[in-house]
Amino acid sequence: MRIALISDIHSNWEALQAVWREVKKADAILCMGDLVGYGASPNEVVNFVREQMEKRVFLCVRGNHDNAIAFGAEWGFNPYARQAVRWHQRVMTSENLEFLRRLPIRQLFTDDTGRSYLLIHGSPRAPIDEYLFPWFSDEEFRAVLSYVRQDDLLVGHTHVPMMRVIDGRRVINPGGVGQPRDGDWRSAYAMIDTEKEPPDNVEFRRVEYDVDSAAEKIIEAGLPRFLAMRLYEGY
Repeated sequence: MRIALISDIHSNWEALQAVWREVKKADAILCMGDLVGYGASPNEVVNFVREQMEKRVFLCVRGNHDNAIAFGAEWGFNPYARQAVRWHQRVMTSENLEFLRRLPIRQLFTDDTGRSYLLIHGSPRAPIDEYLFPWFSDEEFRAVLSYVRQDDLLVGHTHVPMMRVIDGRRVINPGGVGQPRDGDWRSAYAMIDTEKEPPDNVEFRRVEYDVDSAAEKIIEAGLPRFLAMRLYEGY
């Protein structure tokens, strides 16, 4: 079984399409949230995800930007993100906003070997908002995993690829599809191959996309230019 892990698309249609060409033949696709926010193509992204959920095993949880746009919960956002939230609320269809409201904050998945996964955007302690960074100590990750009954925890939110193995259990972040923040502008995702033994059956991958088009759309939409320029830097 091949399981694709994606997260943090952030209304970047060009990045999603590039990643989709790589993952569309996977047996399951698990998304750790933030379909929208920052970018200029929210309806295109959400429409596509909705269509795929009707056709295949495609699980998705609600991220903090999904939550802010769906419910107006923008406290703690910086001015650039807040401006993007309000723009999204104006341009998104009512059907797509309702879809975001209905996204769960947790999802469970079990692969064909019986290994179980918990999908959350942030962390089990604060599913929407808490960041789990790669440089956290083993003790901190043990504390996080004490809230998890499943074998592995799948997260997003930081836009930084990560796998930490703690006492045989894994915390995996595939990185950001639409707005990487690890210094590499290319879209990030990951693949799990269950024919191989964990923990080393996860492959982190990058793919180039039409970043010029994605950036131009942000500028043309009247969104902060900073949101376009950061796509080139991967931060």
